[in-house]
Amino acid sequence: MSKEVSFDGRVAIVTGAGQGLGRSHALLLASRGAKVVVNDLGGSTAGEGKSSETADLVVEEIKQAGAEAVANYDSVEDGDAIVRTAMDTWGRVDIVINNAGILRDKSFKNMTDADWDIIFRVHSYGAYKVTKAAWPIMTEQGYGRILFTTSSAGIYGNFGQTNYGSAKLSLVGFANTLSLEGQRKNVLVNTIAPFAASRLTEGLLPPAVFDSLKPEYVSPIVAYLCSEENDTTGGVYEVGGGFYSGLRWERTKGKTFRLGRNVSPDDIRSNWKQINDFTEADHISSVMESLGPIIENVEAGPTKGGNEFIDADEALGSKYPDYVSSYDEGDLALYALGVGAAKDPNDEEALRLVYESHGGGMKALPTFAVIPGTNAILGFAKEGISPPGLNYGLDRLLHGEQYIELVRPLPLRATLTTRAVVKDIWDKGKGALVVTALDSYDEDGDLLIKSEMTAFIRGAGGWGGERGPSADVNVPPSRAPDVVVEDAIPQNQALLYRLSGDWNPLHADPAMAKAFGFERPILHGLCTFGYAGRRVLEHFAPAGNPDFFKSIKVRFADNVYPGDTLVTEMWKESDQRIVFRCKVKERDSVVISNAAIELFEELPKPKEKKPTVASDAVEGDAADAAVEVTSADIIAAIDHYLKENPAVAEKAQTVFQLKLSDPDSLWTIDLKTGSAGAGETAKPDATLQLAEESYVALQKGEADPMKLFSTGKLKIAGDMMSVNKIEALSEMPFDLVLEKAAARAGGAAPAAPVAAPQSREPLAPKLFEALGKRLEEQPGLANEVGAVLQFYVRDPDSKWVVDLKHQPPALKMGETDGATTTITLDDAELAELSSGETTTQSLFQRGRLRIDGDMQPAHRLNFLKGLI
Repeated sequence: MSKEVSFDGRVAIVTGAGQGLGRSHALLLASRGAKVVVNDLGGSTAGEGKSSETADLVVEEIKQAGAEAVANYDSVEDGDAIVRTAMDTWGRVDIVINNAGILRDKSFKNMTDADWDIIFRVHSYGAYKVTKAAWPIMTEQGYGRILFTTSSAGIYGNFGQTNYGSAKLSLVGFANTLSLEGQRKNVLVNTIAPFAASRLTEGLLPPAVFDSLKPEYVSPIVAYLCSEENDTTGGVYEVGGGFYSGLRWERTKGKTFRLGRNVSPDDIRSNWKQINDFTEADHISSVMESLGPIIENVEAGPTKGGNEFIDADEALGSKYPDYVSSYDEGDLALYALGVGAAKDPNDEEALRLVYESHGGGMKALPTFAVIPGTNAILGFAKEGISPPGLNYGLDRLLHGEQYIELVRPLPLRATLTTRAVVKDIWDKGKGALVVTALDSYDEDGDLLIKSEMTAFIRGAGGWGGERGPSADVNVPPSRAPDVVVEDAIPQNQALLYRLSGDWNPLHADPAMAKAFGFERPILHGLCTFGYAGRRVLEHFAPAGNPDFFKSIKVRFADNVYPGDTLVTEMWKESDQRIVFRCKVKERDSVVISNAAIELFEELPKPKEKKPTVASDAVEGDAADAAVEVTSADIIAAIDHYLKENPAVAEKAQTVFQLKLSDPDSLWTIDLKTGSAGAGETAKPDATLQLAEESYVALQKGEADPMKLFSTGKLKIAGDMMSVNKIEALSEMPFDLVLEKAAARAGGAAPAAPVAAPQSREPLAPKLFEALGKRLEEQPGLANEVGAVLQFYVRDPDSKWVVDLKHQPPALKMGETDGATTTITLDDAELAELSSGETTTQSLFQRGRLRIDGDMQPAHRLNFLKGLI
């Protein structure tokens, strides 16, 4: 059984100890070994009169129980005399419990100066005088416990107690400051806010509640807070009726306006809900911590401005949630049809954009790359999700500009994760431009699409912010276009295009279009964008291959209506750059301006397929070798680094102490002597308190120190300004930490990612080489097929002719005009055929193999099986 809380050898002063709470505190401390000064003036609850009887009765009660006590009858305003009683009797003071109090309750209208003054004299000034007299004794002896008694009237307010509430809350501020000044001398200061039945509360509470609030329920926490076992200081505790709780200040996240902004009462009104939203609250424990948002605001720099529609400071850099989407050949085909492709279904090049079994292989129209980002923004809008600081609806938004860039050609199917961030905001006077960057990553986390969407927000400018770039780009030359193409836009084209994801009713609903100020539904700007992009690639991409597309940038200048004739004018500036412009023929109105497409000079290499690594590849020895980095590893690395780089410490000249929790540990980083180690090896200039997990995350670069500080997860005591000097360690390589972690674990290094196996070598060359040898050895095999076979192998591409119709049979690389049957498939499917894992019929039915010409010879490909 653990040792009970004891006060043997300690001397305690309890003011107002003649009755109620004070008497209960004095009796409990005395029963646990304390020598007690029982102070009580013996007056009325209003502070009138004087008597020694109440204090004497409590002293006698303590002595009858075998403990030591002495009475004191002075007013707390004479605190020196009360403390002198303790010193004259026992020669020391260890505990001061400021409990004395009176009431002068009146409504504020009827309160007199005397009513106000006497309450402050007893509660506030009296506590000051007793504590002031005991303070030098405690700090000199290196031990002390001080307790103040506040009230719910001070914390929450109570009718008729303006004087009492004011005085009581002043004690919380008194105690909080003393707790900071006394901590180094082991003088701990705390405050209680008791619910207790006493002379002061009798008649104010219902009888049943009054009876439950016995002082005996308050004294246990008072005794613990005044004991040696307690190491808490600066706490406030609500207690009574068997209930014990810690109390702390809570603050909303609030609203921050950047410095330099002209904040108006209207701004406050618009943000009042956010200012008062306690859904996510901070709990502040120090003045420096309370300054966290202000420090962040200073570091953020001057305001970029804003208004009721756009708060540029809040919106800039804000991110949308990740948006995951998938597409396949069907989605690519639907998009291509939505931008006018394959109007002539017999056009082989156009057919490649909409037919997944095309003999030359289906191709993705690269302007489809705009769809994942657009659908992300529209999807969030439908769910009511928008970045902070953007407070407008679709009714104000016009698509101003669009940019997309491909890292490599679009695959025919993919699952993408799109990450969007507000990149720029420009004030254009009558409106504002909001630029959103949207990057899409494939299943392996590799970047595939870079995109920027610029929205013009009507009526949202005019705050005097930066206007942004003003120079015209992609201006067509003064000469005639090199190519001009006209497209008659079908009346239902907008209804077809919207199936790719742009559900905005402006493009489908006549009533909605009129509500937006248009005579009828308009064509999507991105549909016009797709028309133009497709036409430029047809005429300028090498061999019309859309895979050469690298990027496109356009500005939307006017509306297009279904039924209009779209005229696309193109100027070739170089082999890799084409400037273009789109007009509506009937109105001679420019609808897309400042537009250009860039092409790759060479096709990017196809992305290597990443084979799935078996789950057991990361188990066993590799997993056993994984080492979790700890604060001990980091401190060991810092110590090593400082000894190897003495100039770091010479420049910083600061000592830091780390107090970590979960689990608890104490470390010193001495940037005066150039060392780091466990415990307090030198007097710290600044102490950082945070959890072990947070400290490790900081060192890994996975956590933001300012965010930890402003949310209370990082607390700093001592010289705040010196904390910046810990940046001297920022150049330390984290590999050094990993080395220390490995050494601690007996040489095992932190687990490295399992390297993916090298991608499979193309099979076609080896397979057809083996087939050629077999035909030389067994020419009779040709009789089983009796046809000339043209093989088009993809990924990687190669072409082969197998003549099994003539004698002797022959095989060569390349093409022939006399093929009986043409077979198109991927190299991987050819491997499956060769190994017997699949059949020609199965591949054909799944759309993975295409047959042109005579179908029968294609069913006789058994000769490929077992060749290698």
